[in-house]
Amino acid sequence: MQASGRNLAAEQAASPKPRAGQPDWARDGWDWPNRGASRFVHVAGQRWHVQIAGDGPVLLLLHGTGAATHSWRDMLPRLAQHFTVVAPDLPGHGFTSRPADGDMSLPGMARGVAGLLAALGMAVDFAAGHSAGVAILVRMCLDGMIAPGCVVSLNGAMLPYGGAASALFAPLARGIARNPLLPVLFAWRAADTKVVERLLRATGSALDPIGLKFYARLARHSAHTGAALAMMGNWELTSLVAALPTLPTRLVLVVGENDRSIPPGDAKKLQAILPTAEIISLPGLGHLAHEEKPVAFSDLIREHCR
Repeated sequence: MQASGRNLAAEQAASPKPRAGQPDWARDGWDWPNRGASRFVHVAGQRWHVQIAGDGPVLLLLHGTGAATHSWRDMLPRLAQHFTVVAPDLPGHGFTSRPADGDMSLPGMARGVAGLLAALGMAVDFAAGHSAGVAILVRMCLDGMIAPGCVVSLNGAMLPYGGAASALFAPLARGIARNPLLPVLFAWRAADTKVVERLLRATGSALDPIGLKFYARLARHSAHTGAALAMMGNWELTSLVAALPTLPTRLVLVVGENDRSIPPGDAKKLQAILPTAEIISLPGLGHLAHEEKPVAFSDLIREHCR
């Protein structure tokens, strides 16, 4: 489905002025992957950066915490040969501003993405997400905001930390998220690319220099890192898990067996909650598996989103 005949190019801002600490499209986006597909759309006081490319059924792609549309850099052109691909920067991430009410919770971000789709006049036929992006997609499905034929999860983050870790992590994350100095400190540390490289390697993935460059570029901006921290501090998955058995959408769980961020065993736990979920395990790949093997993941999405 196309955007109801609307001229989306007319909604693109030439070089939007960034807010304090936010990446500047003119300076930081000059070589952004798939830049020609980028548009800026204003919805309810929030400026969204979204990439739209291709023709055919609408495929919504949502990246994970701390990433942006660059994470789909090699997949988007391939998928655009078969779908109308819609890939936004999530609220506060990349070149998308934070919502006016500051709501960085799971339901709040789901509502934000739904508002963007409504402004674009697009209905989602299929969806794929990475890490926390999967939780947003599932929340949207459960709340009737989208009704895709399939959701493909790439190392999806849908389960809360278990046991005592959950009780300790949640308040700690909220405290970190509310400290205004930490995003500035992290952005300052990220000026050293080796710091960002170590963080990425800790996920179990080995990225090429291009992928590292864009993660490092974003991490140097306190608004981007602050949004990632706020997202983690406001993330509550208990209600999502409770509602998961009622998910009306086919769910495919693609798991990198070397993922050090989301335990690969979580897929089995999710399948126990939702027996219809299908698991596909890929050896040797980490949390950012879709950036390590973009051709393989593009083929997986094409195979399951028909």
